[in-house]
Amino acid sequence: VHPNVSQGCQGGCATCSDYNGCLSCKPRLFFVLERIGMKQIGVCLSSCPSGYYGTRYPDINKCAKCKADCDTCFTRNFCTKCKSEFYLYSGKCLEKCPDGLEANNHTMECASIVHCEASEWSPWSACTKKGKTCGFKRGNEVRVREIVQHPSARGNPCPATSESRKCIVQRKRCQKEGKGKKNREEKRKKSNKDESKETRQESKGRAARRQNREQRENNNKTQPKKRKAPNKEQNLAPIDTAH
Repeated sequence: VHPNVSQGCQGGCATCSDYNGCLSCKPRLFFVLERIGMKQIGVCLSSCPSGYYGTRYPDINKCAKCKADCDTCFTRNFCTKCKSEFYLYSGKCLEKCPDGLEANNHTMECASIVHCEASEWSPWSACTKKGKTCGFKRGNEVRVREIVQHPSARGNPCPATSESRKCIVQRKRCQKEGKGKKNREEKRKKSNKDESKETRQESKGRAARRQNREQRENNNKTQPKKRKAPNKEQNLAPIDTAH
């Protein structure tokens, strides 16, 4: 072993030197060179830092640098996150997205263009005018629809969600609210009056029947009982036929 190489290293190093840091790493750790000014120092890490990707070999595990426009990568030719002002598309970092795609500034990726989609129209509403359905001949009717898919930045905008058209109906008078309320009140009073009249008549009928029954009972009590007439045949004396 070279005099400058030590076996009792710290920080996951298998071998190290005072000048260059780690020279080799313990199993499963990745070796990476960090630049400090004009000097490079070897370090051993459990995972590669941002801007590097890991490669495993039988003798050593190393961290290799991603491309300049890549922030993180899986391999040198497959980026997983781009640096600012670049958009990720199929593992590559692009300044401008291909035709048919649009840049998503939130995810910094190239995504498919999404157009607006609307549902079917609803049936036409009843013909109205100023919120009423009576007292006019010409009015308006409307129909609506809902947005089921909002567009992306470069997608087709959404259409109108409501339509109106003129309509003609047979004129009919509007019933005044006060008059209608008065009629309903009169009907209610009349119904209550009829019910009260029927109740009074039933009470009078029951009272009359009770009075008649009581009168008959009193008459039966005051009239004397009729005596039974004697049998004339029983009072006649027997005729003596001997003389």
